[in-house]
This record gives sequence, C-alpha cells and structure tokens, in this order.
Amino acid sequence: MGYDRNAAHIDRFNTAVRTGDWSPVVAALHPDAVMTFTPVPAGPFTGRAAIAAAYAENPPDDTMRVVSVDGNTVLFEWSRGGTGTLSLRWAAGLISRLDVRFLD
Repeated sequence: MGYDRNAAHIDRFNTAVRTGDWSPVVAALHPDAVMTFTPVPAGPFTGRAAIAAAYAENPPDDTMRVVSVDGNTVLFEWSRGGTGTLSLRWAAGLISRLDVRFLD
C-alpha cells in the first residue's frame, strides 16, 4: 500500500512540474502537513497553505524517477542529475509530512 501511495504522489509531482498546476499535489496534503528539506536552506513549511505558497513562489523544475522504495521512503533521481530521498507520512489518507533529503 505504501508504494502505491508514494508512487501516486511522485506521479502528481512530476505532472505538476510539467504542467505548472500544483493543485493536485496540494489537494493530497493534510491541512496541517509539514514539508522539510535537508540540507537545502528552504522551509520548513507548515500547513497546506504554506506548502502551496512555496510551490507557487519557487516551483520545482525537474522531475523525479523512483530508484527504490523502503516502506514510505523513496530513493529517487532528479531528471537533471543527483539523488535524494523522499519520506512521506500519512494521516487520514492524506500526506501529513514530506521530508526531502538531497544526497548529491
């Protein structure tokens, strides 16, 4: 089940990068969701509205490709190079926490 939810999030993310429409990504977030980045100097962003504003102000411009999944942690490659992990937590069927770690 975790992989399916995680894969769906990455699909929404990649579609948003290509289209510029972040509303499906934001709609999948719990109202009190938290998004963090390590070691990037961004965030943390707390709440659906703050995360939506972050995507609107500084939208990502490269997609992710899943390399492997371990529970709710996804190892991914950016389309422009580099790798990272995305750890997701869920509450009531919505994403309650997104922790993004850039590895290289």
